[in-house]
Amino acid sequence: MSTSSPFAPIADYAFLSDCHTGALVAPDGSIDWLCVPRFDAPSVFGSLLDRQAGFFRFAPFGVNHPSARAYEPGTNVLVTTWKHQQGWVVVRDALTMGPRQEEDSVTPHTRPPADDDADHMLVRTVECIEGQVEIDLVCEPVFDYGRTTATWSLADGDRHVADASGAGQTLRLCTDLAIGIEGGRVKARHILQAGARGLLRAVLGQRSGRPAGRGPGRGQDRGHHPLLAAWLGRARMPDHRYRDPIQRSALAIKGLTYMPTGATVAALTTSLPETPGGERNWDYRYTWMRDATFTLQALHWLNLDWEADEFMQFIADVEPNEDGTFQIMYGIDGRRDLTESIRDDLSGYAGSRPVRVGNGAFDQRQNDVYGAVLDSILLHARRSQRRPARLWPIIETQAQRATDVWREPDQGI
Repeated sequence: MSTSSPFAPIADYAFLSDCHTGALVAPDGSIDWLCVPRFDAPSVFGSLLDRQAGFFRFAPFGVNHPSARAYEPGTNVLVTTWKHQQGWVVVRDALTMGPRQEEDSVTPHTRPPADDDADHMLVRTVECIEGQVEIDLVCEPVFDYGRTTATWSLADGDRHVADASGAGQTLRLCTDLAIGIEGGRVKARHILQAGARGLLRAVLGQRSGRPAGRGPGRGQDRGHHPLLAAWLGRARMPDHRYRDPIQRSALAIKGLTYMPTGATVAALTTSLPETPGGERNWDYRYTWMRDATFTLQALHWLNLDWEADEFMQFIADVEPNEDGTFQIMYGIDGRRDLTESIRDDLSGYAGSRPVRVGNGAFDQRQNDVYGAVLDSILLHARRSQRRPARLWPIIETQAQRATDVWREPDQGI
């Protein structure tokens, strides 16, 4: 990728998650990838794959290179520090979580819900810590992977609340800034000064399906602590020089778990290329049996047994093939059909085409899947010192199938 490319380097994106979906934040403060309400849903911000497919920027006007970016310790909250000619500001971004109060009707649970769950809200705050800085807000969702331009309307004439609708979805943006509608986007600009009034908020959430009193409101801040610091505190972390990257890796694993079912996703995105400009661009927003074995190993090693057990129950719930064996991958809701389609209307990351939705390898026969499933169960049984009765039929079926076909050619590694 050339230095003049409008696409940020993949490694420079920051990662937000509420264990239902995730977002990627570019260095210039733009959210270039977000699918709602869950990891494998169509994108509403898709600039990662096409510069016209939607974005959300909340940052100083005219400044694209921050002074520093880091995560708050123990969380997936992103903290970006900006130096402007006339001052300094700090932006905090999070997909928030909070105490569970009612049943989640947006992404219903098949697993026992935890005490804390996703708010289904993206919270962005900017604080001026010195001088004064002009803040720019541009929110331009394009629904269904960049196919449907948002239709915006102010809520009851309030210039601080606006609804974006399209492709059967509605998102509500609430902010302290006075916003205006420009076609498929809303914009706002404000000179923020240090002091008592030096904090601005922008909250984007799903209008429909939220319990009463839990939706985003003007000036509301659900906080920037997705409660992962407490979760990480329960982990067993080694005391040596790699402690910080191990913690960060654990938070990435946690952020790629889908709380409602216990599934894990291999990655947050689809169609990022193995080589920029190449064709090996796959949709990784699904659960691979092989990959999950290594995830389970890491979780158990870190003493995070709840998440590992939730995944084993997900395995026990999925529907096997007609011969009783498992596919190499499943959807995060356990579905078997991951039929692949091509989105020719998207340019792809840095021109890497085609852009794929779904994964055509779901029905491949890869003989190592039997061992991957058995290895996962073995890891779980050793850790828990018991073998759940509902897993025994799976053990028998996978072992028998492996015995029958291991000499036959397959499409595995």
